[in-house]
Amino acid sequence: MTAHIAIEDVEDLILMALNEDIGDGDVTSEAIFNAGEISTGTVFAKEEGIFCGADMARHVYACVDPLISVTVHVTDGSAVKPGAAVLTASGPTVGVLSGERTVLNFLQRMSGIATRTFRLVKILEGTGIRVLDTRKTLPGFRLLDKYAVRAGGGTNHRMGLYDMVMIKDNHIETAGGITPAVKIIRAAHGDTYRVEVEASTVDEAGEAANAGADIIMLDNMSRADMEKAVAIIAGRAEIEVSGNMDEERLATLRGLGVQYVSIGALTHSVRAFDLSMKFK
Repeated sequence: MTAHIAIEDVEDLILMALNEDIGDGDVTSEAIFNAGEISTGTVFAKEEGIFCGADMARHVYACVDPLISVTVHVTDGSAVKPGAAVLTASGPTVGVLSGERTVLNFLQRMSGIATRTFRLVKILEGTGIRVLDTRKTLPGFRLLDKYAVRAGGGTNHRMGLYDMVMIKDNHIETAGGITPAVKIIRAAHGDTYRVEVEASTVDEAGEAANAGADIIMLDNMSRADMEKAVAIIAGRAEIEVSGNMDEERLATLRGLGVQYVSIGALTHSVRAFDLSMKFK
């Protein structure tokens, strides 16, 4: 994975995180260690999965103390096994210790998302179906959550309400139906944005295709209804499926003829990846 997280995009988040943890100072470390003491802390993986968050470790320690150097041993998106050293921070002991928890908090969440995404992507390997995230992210962490999805081999859906049209049930009800909702959007934006329509029934999927939707999301449909919807859409739009998609349901999508599956649990039900820092 070659993309990077720029400090200007996350500095406010990092400073907030450091402030809530360090506050007026690390009263334990500052009492025990003198200002000139130097230490090295190495972060190790304690389970198998996908590492993510190298830039965040660099940025956190740059904010804590610019004298701390961070050496990354594995790149974001790399598979790691228990015992693997992922990065090392060297510099003033108080700074290395004071930033430890904040660094681990970022790394564990991001690596957890990347690992979960990777495992779900592997289930669909060879099908051409792309795993999408959703807007169900931790407030303030959207950039990081979605970056971690990409590190795990997933695809970002939309970053927010501003970069893609998604016509959902409330929009449809207010507009008076799917067809008028699509017409209103086209009148307002032309072809500036891709238009996705949420369909909860086979008939709604057909109407969305007739209305000219670019993407149709089949929401919480049974396998039988999804097959009927795919047949009715007949290639006129790309198809996304959604709704409590776990490992078992993903396996049933093979041969269905859809392009995407969106999974909110990638980011809203994160299990932290097990990492720890050891000092010398």
